[in-house]
Amino acid sequence: MHHHFLIHKPYGYLSQFIYQLKRKKKLLGELYDFPENTMAIGRLDEDSEGLLLLTTDGMMSEIVRSKKVEKEYYAQVDGIITEEAVEQLRNGVEIGLHGKKYKTKKCKAFKLESIPNLGERGKKIRDERHGPTSWVSITLTEGKFRQVRKMTSAVGFPTLRLVRVRVGNIHLNDLKAGEVLEVSGFDV
Repeated sequence: MHHHFLIHKPYGYLSQFIYQLKRKKKLLGELYDFPENTMAIGRLDEDSEGLLLLTTDGMMSEIVRSKKVEKEYYAQVDGIITEEAVEQLRNGVEIGLHGKKYKTKKCKAFKLESIPNLGERGKKIRDERHGPTSWVSITLTEGKFRQVRKMTSAVGFPTLRLVRVRVGNIHLNDLKAGEVLEVSGFDV
């Protein structure tokens, strides 16, 4: 019988259970006593937060990682993002990927009119003295390395905080940072 989990990955954790290099890193296994062979489906960078699905079922992992399943992110960006920049994000922007240029696929993007209620981040970002910030929602069906961060930088609004809020039909909702919820399966 397989096990499936929703987790709100906190800032500063790696999306993995084993880390071989010398530096001490915070790993998912510190948050919950997961069964053997549990794996993260996809990844969130150490400095990204939000919804992460974990499973002991390799087939389920393949389904969720497929291009058919949308992943929605809320990005807090440096400055007040313009409609023009949001339009560029929607249409795809050129980013660097493995030393080459890559044009991102068309996606859904819009400016959030209010600050999302995501709780405080583990590490303070900065305060208003450094200038205003704004939030944008970006929904992708691809997941290249640090893609959302590279996209917002490409349009002139670097990401300060990044939170994945949805994978398919599964939403972060009010799951708190570090919280783990065992579920019967994933209806993505």
